[in-house]
Amino acid sequence: MNSITTGATAAIIAEYNPFHNGHRLHIARTRERCGAENVVVIMSGNYVQRGECAIADKFSRTRMAIEGGADLVLELPLPFACAGAEKFAGGGVEIADALGCVDYLSFGMESADGGELTAAANAVSDAALKPELDRLLGEGKSFAAARTEAVRMLYGDAAAEIICMPNNTLAVEYIRALKRLNSGIVPVGVQREGAAHDSEVISGDIASATAVRRMILEGRLDESGRYLPEYSFRELERLINEEKAPADVKVCERAVLSRLRGMTREQLARLPDISEGLENRIYECVRRACSVEELYDSIKSKRYSHARIRRIILSAFLGIRREHSDGPRYIRILGMNERGKRLLSSASPKLPLISSYRQAMALPQEARNHYLLECYADDLWGLMTPGIQPCGADMASKLIVVS
Repeated sequence: MNSITTGATAAIIAEYNPFHNGHRLHIARTRERCGAENVVVIMSGNYVQRGECAIADKFSRTRMAIEGGADLVLELPLPFACAGAEKFAGGGVEIADALGCVDYLSFGMESADGGELTAAANAVSDAALKPELDRLLGEGKSFAAARTEAVRMLYGDAAAEIICMPNNTLAVEYIRALKRLNSGIVPVGVQREGAAHDSEVISGDIASATAVRRMILEGRLDESGRYLPEYSFRELERLINEEKAPADVKVCERAVLSRLRGMTREQLARLPDISEGLENRIYECVRRACSVEELYDSIKSKRYSHARIRRIILSAFLGIRREHSDGPRYIRILGMNERGKRLLSSASPKLPLISSYRQAMALPQEARNHYLLECYADDLWGLMTPGIQPCGADMASKLIVVS
């Protein structure tokens, strides 16, 4: 890794759906904890880990992030943004490592003890866990439940409790991904403040992104303003007035069902996160379901969580296949400020850096196909907003530069 003359650099992997007060606080705490002069954000594009579309487009959320303290925003590619914790974390960490100038990876955590997170990551990675995990999976437990129970049996309650918490689950996967890569990036946990992840409970002027999204989707933007920085509120207000937000995948319900009804068992089997013949269950349920929610509920079981099913169905609609998540093929820049520009000049990227359609078309064929998948998915995202957006927005969009 090159030394950075402008100071330490910290990376954050995030969705910012949308960017709220808690996110701004995390960036500030990251600068304090890491002594970081530069903050790089690796952000999900127009789709997120919940198996849904982002409420606002990625370029608008990029601007919010830079206004909120980020110096450089890179895109977390679609196959990782819509994946479970291990692949989501793995894709983000690979990009951070490939940038060649990141010193720290900062993430939120519920646990106040970073040592506990490392111990939990070691427990989850231990080969001795596999026989017990396989046994519990064979009993029909979900992967998350089976892993937690296996860790509890082999390593005790403390380690099991650590991996049960949403932020800690991702934190553990970040640590594991850094170890797999033998990366020199140092993991740094920042204690989460205010509302818990996915909680509807509000603490002071910090609400979870889940609670903020609910307000916005229910037409209560003014109410959400208390939990958003001024620039985020104004950007969302503009997008809503122009019928470019909020996006909601439910708007495309018939299109999603149409896509699924046209797929064979063999095509379903190529989707990410399909195992144990799950394609057969999906194939049969698709033929009976008359709504997307009914489809989710009919496929869901003790073994397959609602979130996993949503991600699989979204992958089918967008055309994501299992092989797309083998690894990032390029680093896409979404936006930056002056510090971000200087940081890029001192980076030693291990993957091609792109910020335009022209640069993407100069990539090797496989990388180019990944980019075109992103563009296609973004064209479909344009059908999920209150006013239908034209195709080609991703290709035509310009790099966000904030002075």
